[in-house]
Amino acid sequence: MATRFVFLLIICIALLFVDHRYNYLSVARSWLTMVVTPLQWISDLPSRAFSTADELVTSRSELLEENTRLKARNLILEQKVQKLASLTAQNLRLKELLNSSELVDEQVLVAEIIGIDPDPYAHIVTINKGTTDGVFRGQAIVDAHGVMGQVIEANPVSSRVMLVTDPASRVPVQVNRSGYRAIAVGTGAKDSMELMHIPDTVDIREGDLLTSSGLGQIFPVGYPLGKVRKIVHTPGDAFAKIEVQLMAEVNRTRFVLLVFRNDEELDDAGLKAQESAREGGS
Repeated sequence: MATRFVFLLIICIALLFVDHRYNYLSVARSWLTMVVTPLQWISDLPSRAFSTADELVTSRSELLEENTRLKARNLILEQKVQKLASLTAQNLRLKELLNSSELVDEQVLVAEIIGIDPDPYAHIVTINKGTTDGVFRGQAIVDAHGVMGQVIEANPVSSRVMLVTDPASRVPVQVNRSGYRAIAVGTGAKDSMELMHIPDTVDIREGDLLTSSGLGQIFPVGYPLGKVRKIVHTPGDAFAKIEVQLMAEVNRTRFVLLVFRNDEELDDAGLKAQESAREGGS
């Protein structure tokens, strides 16, 4: 047995020497490599399969985790975009108010609508300014586009405002084109009013601009109220039905202007109310 082992060892050493020295076995080694390569690939297959499966599982978990992070980030970004859009719209409205206040001769004060009367038949809102800010009962309210309402109740830190669309609202107006005076009444509609007792023969046309006439000393003269949208002449009726499209964004605006009239334009009651409000605020 030992003799056979020694003999085989000598043959192996001799073959290694001859192959290294003379390179006789390179062809045989190439063929043997080709035969053994598939066996090596098959023997390595389980290891590579386990490695691939581990990579797939790891990649899938990482993708799921990244997807969750991206969804959360996307939700946050969408919320920020919505907030930015709201702030942008609010800034535009404030800019419109500031621009319109430059065109107003009277002193004005910006107020914010903070509440709405739950009564569906009453168009009344609450603003965040009161007698401590000089607000008084009967004070006119406008937005960046036109007449909006008047204060009907002034409290220390807030006030209630009746919008021009309220059925109890009355606004003295005049036709800007002809100077004809009339009374606009609220109908309960969200964006329109009607003119009262207008004779069927009066020269009023669709598209005519109506502005506050200043009569009644509630709304200062010259503020736009709306435009004539529709005129209905009913045979046999002495008066025409005239519908007015409001210019103020009564149901959309959030910020309004409180108009402080000049003292000489106030009646005695309004002047006393304004003076008492200022004294209370001081």
